[in-house]
Amino acid sequence: MKLRKLGTSVAALLGAVLLMGQAHTARAVTLEMAYMPIVPCSQLFVMENMGWTKEAGIELKLTRFPNGPAIVQAIASGKMDLMCFGIGPAMVSRAKGIDIKVIAPGIVEQIAVIAQGELVEYFDKYPAKEALLKFAEDKGRKVKLASFPKGSVPDTVTRHWLIKQLGMNVDDVELIGMGASRVQQALLSRSVDAAGILEPILTIVESKLPDAKVVVRANGMMPNQPGSTLAVREGVLAEHRDAIVKLMELHIRATKLLLEDPAKAAPHVLEFVAKGLVEEDVIQKAISSPSANFRANPRDIIESTTYMSQFQEEYQIQDKKVTTTDLFDTSVYDEAVAKAGQ
Repeated sequence: MKLRKLGTSVAALLGAVLLMGQAHTARAVTLEMAYMPIVPCSQLFVMENMGWTKEAGIELKLTRFPNGPAIVQAIASGKMDLMCFGIGPAMVSRAKGIDIKVIAPGIVEQIAVIAQGELVEYFDKYPAKEALLKFAEDKGRKVKLASFPKGSVPDTVTRHWLIKQLGMNVDDVELIGMGASRVQQALLSRSVDAAGILEPILTIVESKLPDAKVVVRANGMMPNQPGSTLAVREGVLAEHRDAIVKLMELHIRATKLLLEDPAKAAPHVLEFVAKGLVEEDVIQKAISSPSANFRANPRDIIESTTYMSQFQEEYQIQDKKVTTTDLFDTSVYDEAVAKAGQ
């Protein structure tokens, strides 16, 4: 009799466990997310590869894109629920009437200028403007300067550096827009002289080319420049707010890990940005570099986003100005912080 009762109890317990599992599955929220294989999206890589999202009942279907404008095209056609891309493409999306809200930054002051070959010698000898113009005079051609496509953060910051910081015209150089992997390949193959670009490209190129050097850092291009963002469609936020708040909690947690323990975060970032291409210590160096200033609070970039938007409008990088009120939603971050403090 006792054995029969024990068997019944075990069966009941197993049934309860199965029901709990089914309930968990039913509660899981599946969201499509666009991302770029760059260090500024590191929070996503950490939370996903460490299994935090699945533990929180969030299934992310990730789609990789070469640059921000490519993500804009995808979301304009109705694809993707969430996106990790630059504040520039986020503003472009909102200006096009796409119903997204930026709920968190990923990084600030992310863009730097890296040069290779003979151009480095000019930067060692002359101030930046003179280096670019003297090189062009001596070589009989303009400096070939790579970046992401027009409207992206790297492109916007690079244009700002040339126009506002150096007092030059963009046409004084040959500014070439391309995707992340192509920028890296162009530098390594020496088909461009320099790039206004971000991590991990900066660190990878420096590690592979002995004569490559970061010649201008972010604060010399556009101080306090906003970088990558975490954005969500308004409809998705309304329908799955609890899941988005959980995701924000993980974003904050991942930001803390990246800032405090880059060695622990590095293998998870490597998995997404350069698996099999570089060593883990190179990625650890990239996420610890002066161009990897991770952030989670959207208020940290509202003022600098306003400035960037004004610059884009002034120089016709973007047709329509976007207000930060339209673009940002700070309530998700506030709710996540409040829950974490409970």
